[in-house]
Formats: sequence, C-alpha cells, structure tokens
Amino acid sequence: MFTKILIANRGEIACRVIATARKMGIKTVAVYSDADKEARHVALADEAVNIGPAPSRESYLLADKIIAACKQTGAQAVHPGYGFLSENAEFSKRVEEEGITFIGPKHYSIAAMGDKIESKKLASHAGVNCIPGVNDAIETAERAVEIAQGIGYPVMIKASAGGGGKGLRVAFNDKEAFEGFTSCRNEARNSFGDDRVFIEKFVEEPRHIEIQLIGDSHGNVIYLNERECSIQRRHQKVIEEAPSPFISDATRKAMGEQAVALAKAVKYQSAGTVEFVVGKDQSFYFLEMNTRLQVEHPVTEAITGLDLVELMIRVAAGEKLPLTQADVRRDGWAIECRINAEDPFRNFLPSTGRLVRFAPPEQTMWQGDTAHLYGVRVDTGVQDGGEIPMFYDSMIAKLIVHGKDRNEAIAKMREALNGFVIRGVSSNIPFQAALLAHPKFVAGDFNTGFIAENYGKGFHAEDVPHDDADFLVALAAFVRRKSRERAAGLTGQLPGYAVNAGKDYVVVTLDSAGNNNYKPVHVDEFVGETGSARVRVGTTSYEIRSNSRLNDICIHGTVNSKAFTAQIERGTPKNPLALRVQHNGTRIDALVMSPRMAELHALMPHKSPPDMSRYVLSPMPGLLVDVAVTVGQKVQAGERVAVIEAMKMENVLFAAADGVVGKVLAGKGESLTVDQLIIEFA
Repeated sequence: MFTKILIANRGEIACRVIATARKMGIKTVAVYSDADKEARHVALADEAVNIGPAPSRESYLLADKIIAACKQTGAQAVHPGYGFLSENAEFSKRVEEEGITFIGPKHYSIAAMGDKIESKKLASHAGVNCIPGVNDAIETAERAVEIAQGIGYPVMIKASAGGGGKGLRVAFNDKEAFEGFTSCRNEARNSFGDDRVFIEKFVEEPRHIEIQLIGDSHGNVIYLNERECSIQRRHQKVIEEAPSPFISDATRKAMGEQAVALAKAVKYQSAGTVEFVVGKDQSFYFLEMNTRLQVEHPVTEAITGLDLVELMIRVAAGEKLPLTQADVRRDGWAIECRINAEDPFRNFLPSTGRLVRFAPPEQTMWQGDTAHLYGVRVDTGVQDGGEIPMFYDSMIAKLIVHGKDRNEAIAKMREALNGFVIRGVSSNIPFQAALLAHPKFVAGDFNTGFIAENYGKGFHAEDVPHDDADFLVALAAFVRRKSRERAAGLTGQLPGYAVNAGKDYVVVTLDSAGNNNYKPVHVDEFVGETGSARVRVGTTSYEIRSNSRLNDICIHGTVNSKAFTAQIERGTPKNPLALRVQHNGTRIDALVMSPRMAELHALMPHKSPPDMSRYVLSPMPGLLVDVAVTVGQKVQAGERVAVIEAMKMENVLFAAADGVVGKVLAGKGESLTVDQLIIEFA
C-alpha cells in the first residue's frame, strides 16, 4: 500500500480523497494555484505545493507541474479526482512512465472510453445498445447541418472530449445545428484543448441513468447499482439519487451487465461510470463512459456501504476487489443536491466572492465512513470566510442524505436545505427546495427535460409555493416579540419611556408585484424562559417553541408540536429594519410593527427604482472577453453586444431594445462586478 499520494485536483473532491487517505493511514499532498492558497484542501493535506497562477490552464491542467510536485514530495501515486486531467490518457501514461501510480484506469482504457467517438464504436462491438448517429469528427458547421438533417431533428451536438455539460448543444433546426456546432467547438477547445465534435439522435423524454462499476487488475469487474441523474439544467446535473425510481430490476441487471461487458472489453480497472439514456419504455442506449470518479458517487456509497475512493486506491495498489457481484448491497435511498454559487432568481448567473457565512446542516454521515449511514453528509471544499473564485466551477458543496425509502430521503433533504446557511454569495438552495417539493418529482415522474418544461421562463420566488405561508408571518412576529421582550428587560430605562413588548402587531410583506400586504398578528402566552408563544394569524393559531438565540441565523424549534428548521436575519439590502425569513425555499421580507406604525407606514409614498433601460449591465462578476459593438453603432433588440466569462462558462449579453451605442464603459479583458455598466445607449 502507498504511504503518500498526491491529489491532482482542488475543492471538495480533493478534500474527499484526503478523508479516505487519512482513514487508511496514507499521507497526502495537495497542489494549489495562486487563487487557492487559502483553500480548505490545502489546509487539510499533510503537504501542499503551489503549481502556478489562478487560471487552470496555467496550473491544474499542467501535467509537468503535477509530476514535478510528486517527485518533490516523494508521492508514490496520483489521484486525479474529476475534471482537469482525470480523463487525460496522455497524463495517465506519463505518470506511469515516471514510475508513479495513477489511481484510476490505465491510459489505454481512458483513451478508448474517454474519446466519445471511439467509445461508441467499441460499445457497439461489445454488444452494448447504441444511439443512431455519426460517430466521426465533423469538420464544418455546414457538414453538421447536413448530418443533422439526415439523422432527423432533434439532434445532440457533442464535443468528443466533453463533460460536465461543456461542449454540448441540442438542436431542433438547421439554425441551431449551425450555431450549436460552432459554440461546441469553441467551448471544447477552451475547456479541454480538443475541438472534435460529433452528432447523434436526441432521444426525446429521456432519462439519464448511469451504472457505477469498479474493476481490478485481476480481471474482475462488478457494477454497484445505478444512479438516476435526470434532473438537469442545461445538461448540468442538479439532483442525483440512487436507486432510480423508474427502472425495473430486470432493466437494472441488463444495464449493469452491458456496462461490465464494455469495461472488460477495454481491460478496465478502477472506478468508472457507464451513462445510458433510457426511454419511457425502459429501452436504453449507451451515452458515454466516464473513466473517473463521478461527482455524485456519494449516493452510491450510501446505498452500498462502500467507500469508492478506498476501492480505487486498493485496486491501484494491485489488490483484488474484496467483494463479488452477489455481495453488492442496495439499502435504502440516497439523494444528492449540488449546492452551486449561482443566483436562481437572476437566471442562474454565477455568483462569486467571499463566503461571509458558511454553516452547513449538522452532519451524521462522513466521507470515507461507511459505518454511519441513514443521515446527512456534506462534501465541500470551502469554509466560513473562504473565497469562491471565478476561475473554476460553481460548486460550493454537495448535500447528501440517506433514508429508509425515497419519501424519507426527500423529507430529510428538505429539512437539511432549510438548515444550510450560505451568505456572501447567492446559492441555488431555493431552487433545490422547489424541485424537491414539486409533485412530479415526489412522484418520480420526470425526465431530463423536467426543469426546462417546468421552469422554462426562469425561476421566480412565486415558483416556490409554501404549504403554509402564514407560518412565515407567525415566525417573524415570534422573533420580533422575543427581541422586544429582551429590550423591555434592559435596566436603566427612563420612566415613561420604557419598551412595551405588546401583544398586537402588524406584519408587512412585499408581494411579487411590489405591493405591501398588511397582516394583523396577535402574540400571546409568551414565555421567555421556555422560548414559547401562541401566535395567531387570522383564524390560524401557531404554538411556536424555540430556544434559538436572537443572533442565530438558523432557527430550530417546533410549531404545533412538529419540528421545523428555518432561517431568519435582521436587515435586508433594502431595509435594515426588516426580517428576512426563509423556509422550504420560500423567502419573505417582513416588517413587524405596531398597529399605529402600520397605519402610518401605509401612507408612505412608493419610491420607484431608477430607470436603467439605457444601459447594459454586467449581471455577474466575471471577465469581459468581448465587446461586440462600437460607439455610434446602431443595434437591434436581441443583437449580441458583449460576452462575459465566469466559472468556465461563456455568457452572452444581448441588447434589450433597438438603439445607438453612446458609450462603451468597460474594455475587453476587464474584471467586472455585479451591475457594473458596460454599454450606454444614446
């Protein structure tokens, strides 16, 4: 067994590998870019080596620097994690040639399966079901349109070296095929250094289901059940679960056996995943093989009780698999939510910056620990006060729960999301909460088009219906009553001017149309020692108990004897006196005031926001990579005006109306902040 391994990665996956290595008594070496010198994985590792500037092409993607770091520290093996060099056959080969073990498949397996064009040919020869398409690299956009017409729309245009939703487009007509081909090539060249693109038939109403497998160097390969990954947004997985609520035992067995046959055909050793697209009749077709550990591997670990990182390390060290196919368990139900730094209310634009507050829910399951299951686990590479840089992907953390069945897992996940505190950057937690509450998701009735169909016009606050909206109002009044009680108890108050806590309040909330809603609330039977009160909103009564302190963001307690977790903050960007209350993905900003104050508040004039229609603003922090207009140029609505790059994705800005460019206020190559002015129309 190795005594020291180097992790050629960053973020949560580097921390994940360190956890298992530590359990096995193996020392670890982290590598880091200039942007990551204060990162969590650097602090957790036994040693750390700087490998260059922030952009990944100048650090994490440089094989020479990784190999030099191995030699410098005496690391005997390299774990590549996922992304970066994890599926680079040349890197795997070079590592082995330097006498260092690659904790992953052999380079020839990566070359065969990592290339999506060649892998389809191999899969077909191995007897795996394949989708109709053209598996040879396409040279021009015009040729791409011809091929798409021959296959029949819709088609999927895909980069051969793609992954993680990069270099992938779905085209429904000639125009989309032409533009999609160009975009795919550009994204693939920038992300992977390989611009080969191919086309295949797009299966409508498909489900994305993948088989986790692992092989050793003694010819043994087994599959570890499946993962359901159909909840995707723009081809990026959002929620993953194991097992799938859709496929039958017979389909699971057939998919697993085909995945194993394919792995054996390329002498596969280590962990890998064979992805299938599954039709509504349970017909399934090979999509691609990921020759690495997957982001969503924790859900498989939960239902099988296996540590996949440990198995990878043991296999790389030459050990035989410690179990057979018959030994593979399938216990309970696991769900993973990817918590990303993006603003769901602003079309999921990336959100970078400092994590002013990062407090995940309490963990009862841990990385590398297969003894404590049926709980909550958080995989993350960040910490309180850490930075979310714009150079890498947007993932803040992975939240994993394990329940006895699917309904219990959904309930656990909703409660865990309620207790996940992230401030300083926006996160997709409200969106995740909405997905988990959607009747079709709860019923298991969805496919890869689920998000596009249900949130095609974007995600809005009203898309998160609360099953009891008055509870949020009652909670705001309860917290305000608690703070008034404390204020009333302060000594030294002037006679006649002492604070009166009172029992009658009015809670003022703002609806989506910008109108104020006034709700009378009565708070009675308040007992500060037990943290309890009876709150009446209209005809509904809430008996709330909570011993959480006034400065706690996360509030735990019971309402009418049922446990709840919610988040409450004092002060919002628009009003320092308001309370922001969040529960089950729903958020309200509430002013809790006396009845007389509410009367006066209703007389206050409304202040309209400034008119910014003449400007193009940066919707996110990022790098301005292109300004497509010049001063004096006439621009039509919908015309491309600028391109911003953030978190490895290009975001194109378009003109909202016809106009003439008056000023260009930001230059190409400039780092932009949120709402920074880029273009002013005359």
